[in-house]
Amino acid sequence: MFKTIVQSIRATLVLAIITGIFFPLFITALAQLIAPHRANGSLVKDKNGTIIGSALLAQQFTKPIYFHPRPSAAGNGYAGEASSGSNLGPTSKKLFEGQPDDPKTTTVDESFQGVKQLAENYRKENGLAPDSLVPVDAVTRSASGLDPEISVENAKLQAERVAKARSIPLDKIIEAVNKHTARRQFGILGEPGVNVLLVNMYLDQKKD
Repeated sequence: MFKTIVQSIRATLVLAIITGIFFPLFITALAQLIAPHRANGSLVKDKNGTIIGSALLAQQFTKPIYFHPRPSAAGNGYAGEASSGSNLGPTSKKLFEGQPDDPKTTTVDESFQGVKQLAENYRKENGLAPDSLVPVDAVTRSASGLDPEISVENAKLQAERVAKARSIPLDKIIEAVNKHTARRQFGILGEPGVNVLLVNMYLDQKKD
């Protein structure tokens, strides 16, 4: 019995060393060799070398000169340490109107805008007609709350506002959008998306 216990301890230690030390070190070294930028978090730096974010994580932009990301339910919004969605179902009154699902109350949650309010704000800030359709990603929160991309349609609807605020020809803004549009993975998976941080940073650098 003692011999079996010793063998079990040895096997556990060997597996722990292989899977807990050597394998992670091998994968880390391989990642650094093949794709070091992605392995280190796809960090984005300004012209002075200061880290301003990650191409993988959304952050809030509210000024007219910037493209705006999709809404976020991560913490108080775009909190990397609190990644989450709203967890509200398609029949939720709060999801659509910002109101609790309890039928006994009609109180609006001022800290949580529903699809209705988000759509109204989106149309207003982008100079759209009151009855115009808006992209779904402009008024819904992603599952992580940190989705760094918006749809191409969303970006192009914002482009005129950005061009006007920056006093830049619209075709230059569209060119920047196209430049920062990621295509479908392997040509078939997902939808094309525009990285908000990268396109905003690009426009700031062009201005400089």
